[in-house]
Amino acid sequence: MSRSPSASLLRLGALALAAAAWLSPAAAQTTLRLSTYVNEVDVRYQGFKKFAELAAAKTSGRVKVEIFPSSTLHGWSEGIDAVLGGVSDISWMPADKRLPCFRATSLYPMVVDMGKQIQLDADYAALMKPEAAKAGLVPLINSNYSYDQEWWFKTPGVDIGKLDGKLVRSIGPLVSTMIETWGGKPVFIAPKEVFQSAERGVVDGINMGVATYSAWKLWGVMPHMVKAGMFYGNIVYMVNKRKFDALSPADQTALLAAARESEVWLKPEYEKSVDTSIADAVKQGGTVTTLPRARSKAMADAIATKWKAEVDSACGPELAGKVRALFARNSL
Repeated sequence: MSRSPSASLLRLGALALAAAAWLSPAAAQTTLRLSTYVNEVDVRYQGFKKFAELAAAKTSGRVKVEIFPSSTLHGWSEGIDAVLGGVSDISWMPADKRLPCFRATSLYPMVVDMGKQIQLDADYAALMKPEAAKAGLVPLINSNYSYDQEWWFKTPGVDIGKLDGKLVRSIGPLVSTMIETWGGKPVFIAPKEVFQSAERGVVDGINMGVATYSAWKLWGVMPHMVKAGMFYGNIVYMVNKRKFDALSPADQTALLAAARESEVWLKPEYEKSVDTSIADAVKQGGTVTTLPRARSKAMADAIATKWKAEVDSACGPELAGKVRALFARNSL
């Protein structure tokens, strides 16, 4: 049976509309490559997966996030260069001199009120946003590790205030200042290299987050933990500003919302995982020495006083004051 001309025209019109919709910018997909140093065993990897799921759902599939764990795209100190150079689109930001205030304050000596963590992280990232924009970046995900940034040693009973020349792994300038103030010698070691360094005796102690420490199975080589609870720490994952700005305003809003929701989802899972990791390590022979809160606060306050000039120089007096005020409101 032959089709009428009108039916054929209608069919062609429908096909044309479908093709136009498929080719339209609104339907185009943007892929964002997220680089992280955490491995797939780490509970934070599940948080990134949740973020990717939420981003896809909230943008109706227009934004796809691909996750690359275990520093497969670039090393610890290369976050800015990797994001600006197109190796990755989203990455953790190290203590880089191109982000001077972030470098001086993203790890800060204080005893944190963890009940306010999500808002604290958001407020901190907002303070860092102008500095990030100048570097071509936009703060996206707050990977808070205040809950578990701690210390481990080969032998039990170490007084971290009296390190007596011990070589201790440092992750940045503030931790190095702490180690030196307490009589130790800081050694910078990237996360993927810590196991070999501890196993071979390159360091006597390690400063690291429990989640990372446990995921890299470090309890077996350095099992004695000092739980001091004296850090605000926020490794902010930032996205390439040019790529973020190329998204529609709706998709920008959706991506930021997906990041915030994934943080809220991850917080209880993260804390439960940290507590479980510590309990399991103790069952297998590890030890945990918990510092009294008053001593942790006194030690943190002393380092904060010593660190004040560094923060003022890096941030400028106005921003430094805002950062310290934020931390004061969220300190125990």
